Amino acid sequence: MKKLLVLTTGGTIASTKTEQGLAPGMTADELMTYVVPRDDVQMSVENIMGKDSTNMQPEDWLIIASRILEHEDEFDGFIVTHGTDTMGYTAAALSYLLYGVKKPVALTGSQIPLGELQTDAIRNLDDAVTFVSQTHLTGVYLVFNGLVMMGTRAVKTKTKSYDAFESINYPYLASVNASEMVSLYEPEPEKHQLQSHASLDPNIFVLKAFPGLSVDIFDYLVDHTHGVIIESFGNGGLPFQRRNLIPGIEKLIAANIPVIITTQILEEGQDINLYEVGKRVADAGGVTVGDMNTEAVVAKLMWVLDQTRDPQIITQMIQTQAAYDIGFV
Repeated sequence: MKKLLVLTTGGTIASTKTEQGLAPGMTADELMTYVVPRDDVQMSVENIMGKDSTNMQPEDWLIIASRILEHEDEFDGFIVTHGTDTMGYTAAALSYLLYGVKKPVALTGSQIPLGELQTDAIRNLDDAVTFVSQTHLTGVYLVFNGLVMMGTRAVKTKTKSYDAFESINYPYLASVNASEMVSLYEPEPEKHQLQSHASLDPNIFVLKAFPGLSVDIFDYLVDHTHGVIIESFGNGGLPFQRRNLIPGIEKLIAANIPVIITTQILEEGQDINLYEVGKRVADAGGVTVGDMNTEAVVAKLMWVLDQTRDPQIITQMIQTQAAYDIGFV
């Protein structure tokens, strides 16, 4: 018999109606009454917090990770119920904070609260139980609308529909339906290994490039951040005419502040040296992350910065494949 621990954190799945709108209000024990019992699974539950996931912070990721690490030897797998709006960030963060964990961890939630008609919560909960109790995989995953995604690849792409999450630039790992799991893709073993580390440095900044972005923002970033992520255009390009952002990147690099370059485009990643507008960014010291999504870049940079402030080591760790987060080989 598999022993599973459900950790509840709030979110839509546990929300009830209030005068201010939907807000987490269902207790962990109430939530568990909706879980379909199974003869081969023993379920335990622990309430960690009751938050709308919009209020989820890096400190909360650490709490969730610590609970799982505390109970790793007691249970065969873990399910974290979570709000959908920042679930992709939490899934990515836990992928690093729990790097090397030997049990499966599945995050799930819903678009409609458990107590309402046509809720997707019961199905998602049941699918999470199915996956965690049947899979041989270890690590962190997101289970939603009958599909299993790598924790570092799940991105919320819809605000209302049941199929709210997509696996970006990586295959779906399994499908789940009526308590049956079908494997769709077998991840390859990691070619490189990083060290486990369960802490974060949240002092980073995500800057989305847009036409007209002032170069003055870099003066602030130099004085107030430990790392910067820039969501570039297309393949990694940033403007160098009229409002030239390249000196701003050089200023950050000179201050030993890593500049990580991702793209605003969800699919297919970036080839930063393909165009002049990207090669100038790379030559200035911008670190490309291939096809990694922003949620995963945020989590990984926080994780790496808490371990080192050495720019060369940061670049090496960011570009080292961990938990199947980026397309480097």
